[in-house]
Amino acid sequence: MSSTGRRRYSICTGASCPGFFVWLFALSPSIAIHPALAEPAGPTLLPEIAIIGSGGNPQPSSAGEVIVPRDEVLAQPAVRPGEVLEQTPGLIVTQHSGEGKANQYYLRGFNLDHGTDLAITIDGMPVNMRTHGHGQGYADVNFLIPELVQSMRVRKGPYFADEGDFASAGSIHIDYVDALPRNLALATGGSFGYWRGLASTSTALGGGSLLATAEATAYDGPWAVGDNVRKLNRVVRYSQGTAVDGFSVTGMAYSNRWNSTDQIAARAVEQGLTGRFGTLDPTDGGKSDRYSLSGRWSQAGEWGVTRMNGYAILSSLTLFNNFTYFHDDEVNGDQFSQLDRRAVFGLNGSHTFFGRLGTLPSQTTFGVQTRYDDIHVALGKTVQRAPLSTVRDDRVGEGSAGVYLENKLAWTPWLRTVAGLRYDYYSGGVDSDAPVNSGSVSDGIVSPKLSVIAGPWLASELFLNAGTGFHSNDLRGATILIDPNTGLAADRVPLLVRSQGAEVGVRTRAIRGLDSAVALFVLDYDSELLFVGDAGTTEASRPSRRVGIEWTNHYQPLPWLGFDLDIAHTRARFTDVDPAGNRIPGSPQTIASAAVVVGHATGWFGAMKLRYFGPRSLIEDDSVRSSATAVVNARVGYRFEGGLRVFLDAFNLFNASASQIDYFYESRLAGEPPGLATADRHFHPVEPLAVRLTVAAGL
Repeated sequence: MSSTGRRRYSICTGASCPGFFVWLFALSPSIAIHPALAEPAGPTLLPEIAIIGSGGNPQPSSAGEVIVPRDEVLAQPAVRPGEVLEQTPGLIVTQHSGEGKANQYYLRGFNLDHGTDLAITIDGMPVNMRTHGHGQGYADVNFLIPELVQSMRVRKGPYFADEGDFASAGSIHIDYVDALPRNLALATGGSFGYWRGLASTSTALGGGSLLATAEATAYDGPWAVGDNVRKLNRVVRYSQGTAVDGFSVTGMAYSNRWNSTDQIAARAVEQGLTGRFGTLDPTDGGKSDRYSLSGRWSQAGEWGVTRMNGYAILSSLTLFNNFTYFHDDEVNGDQFSQLDRRAVFGLNGSHTFFGRLGTLPSQTTFGVQTRYDDIHVALGKTVQRAPLSTVRDDRVGEGSAGVYLENKLAWTPWLRTVAGLRYDYYSGGVDSDAPVNSGSVSDGIVSPKLSVIAGPWLASELFLNAGTGFHSNDLRGATILIDPNTGLAADRVPLLVRSQGAEVGVRTRAIRGLDSAVALFVLDYDSELLFVGDAGTTEASRPSRRVGIEWTNHYQPLPWLGFDLDIAHTRARFTDVDPAGNRIPGSPQTIASAAVVVGHATGWFGAMKLRYFGPRSLIEDDSVRSSATAVVNARVGYRFEGGLRVFLDAFNLFNASASQIDYFYESRLAGEPPGLATADRHFHPVEPLAVRLTVAAGL
């Protein structure tokens, strides 16, 4: 398979290019069908219909909106499933614990923790979990199977009417294939006890296609106490038709068990109490299970395209962590357990009309998105995973409904606009073991959006975007009165928190083979409010602003040779006045990646990628900073006739001694004076040089 590179959105190049605009008050009841748009040109890889330009690809409404196709997803090596998402320019996906826990995400100057403000869906199902036992927006993508990815749609900023909760910094929508061109078998073995096996088969059945996939993974890692990861993953799917006119039903099952080496205090390594890959509590770890049944249905007809999708998810997570060692409990230690068990149900629908507003061709979409979470969440104190006491134990029911309207319109051959309006309503109740913290709460929020796109001129387009978005807070934080740790009064937080953003960008293909985009953005939050799952209480931070610039490039000079260069720089600051300082701890300033991919349909192929994660302020006054992390991953392989591939991946090729993540907070080591807490840098190291050999048939 040749290196086709990143197939981003095309740029319109003629008067026939249809454009976009939401005309908020002009949704005419007598819309006439535009003849060129009455029947879709063909199937699309996206989960929604999109107006097609002369290049055959759907048109973007912002400079940072891209589609990453299947071949690019699979072209570069990834240490863990979550790193597949790093095909998003400017995104770093890392880990501070065991390989069954949700990743840490960094994008547009945000330390997104485990997912807040980055909305992720896989096959139409939300990954972010609200009112979660470990952190609001917790997004665990460890059940992702990269070989099943059809495409990945990336958006950034709160400018899209069909994007709701957690999508202010960005959103990533991953779609799975309905069928594979041939059966697939894969086996991987490598350093530090890594083993992975995958088998997938597609067969014609009853006018459709049946896809069945199974995956098993084991991994210890370089840690003094091995991760002992034991992961099983299964997917079964039946589908008929296309993404525009057809349906599918999918079942998924995932289970994982692991130990974890969490971040460790730098002074413990300096004093020789443990090594860089050691642990200060060898009993940390966890287990996770996820089962889902989902379906999608779409129909294209005379009046446009109707889409429906629904899902039911059962998930459970138990974590054992100890981040402060003997800070709170000088006898038993500070290990705590977090439990999250839930059932999630959702039903979404939309209808897209193709027609005219006056004399102008338009596309109007009305959509409804609903979700309900039935949650059991608990926090307790433990020692070596044995329970000591319960901090809090809650039953939570949380429901939401969102409606949106979007209309896309071409004013002239060189001017198109998109405007949208969205309303979300959230309501729920908490039944707490402490009755004073029980209660119910509801809230609603309106989010207007507007995009203006001008061009093309010289194969270039100009994008102007503005809009508001939001993220939900943990429902327990909106009903709490008493801090369960201290017994003191606790501050409540609003259920929904607004963001406001704007962006100007340019995308060009003026140079043959080069797809380049620049975007300058600003994103404000009135207050970065969150529920702290580790403590069982709430924490309200300050108003903030992020101003940044992103430059993304893909260059395909030859069919077998492609280059990528992505650079993002963000200035993140609190906007109020506080003697503590105005830096946002953990906020990344510079993120960059550079990659080269080579290969023909048969014969030798390879890839190399540099991931750079710049220094970050770890405290508000910038007196403590992390170091930069730069890691190079590489792949070399050979593709035989008939689909057999053999390839070797090398991770951290130059064996860099760096951190995956850094924090600065107080902790107390065993043996340190009683009552004395030390503020220190706590880090989780990048794994050393590791290699993995894969033999794959049918990939």
